[in-house]
Amino acid sequence: MRRLILIKHAKPAIVEGVPSEEWSLSEEGRRTCEPLAVALRQYDVREVVCSEEPKAVETATLVAKSLGVPSHIAAGLHEHDRSNVPMMATRDFISSMAHYFKEHSRRVLGRESADETAERFNTAVNAVIASQADGDVAIVTHGTVLAIFSAANGGGDPFKLWRQLGLPSLAVFQLPDKKLLEIVDRI
Repeated sequence: MRRLILIKHAKPAIVEGVPSEEWSLSEEGRRTCEPLAVALRQYDVREVVCSEEPKAVETATLVAKSLGVPSHIAAGLHEHDRSNVPMMATRDFISSMAHYFKEHSRRVLGRESADETAERFNTAVNAVIASQADGDVAIVTHGTVLAIFSAANGGGDPFKLWRQLGLPSLAVFQLPDKKLLEIVDRI
């Protein structure tokens, strides 16, 4: 059985005034990439694909190096587009995210609705799966898109899942039907 492993990137270094899509990993984030690679050794990962965001690229690069496989960037795997949203207090951000998931067809936080995000991300995941003939498919991505995808494939409430996922974490799906098999919410 082939599997799809969606991986939430490791912990970034939060830099005030810098958009989150430009953040790199923190020292702690870099350290957790080795235990993440160890957790992935049980799978038949032959390459690690990631979004273009630096925190995802860094996570993928470090994990792939530890696994001895290549890594590369693929389009459409990025976080939901909230590049027009200023940094918020944590409480306000969490409240806004609850609204984003609840009002999934409307653009309530950023430039994409949850439904638009889901469509873009699913298309990108399908392209990655189609590009890999053998082995399990490993993709380093982000919390919101991972929660939306998981919820659509048997993972329950996307907001609760989004809140549950640590840095890093992962979700494993059976291919080709993308049925959710397991969520590892902390590495």
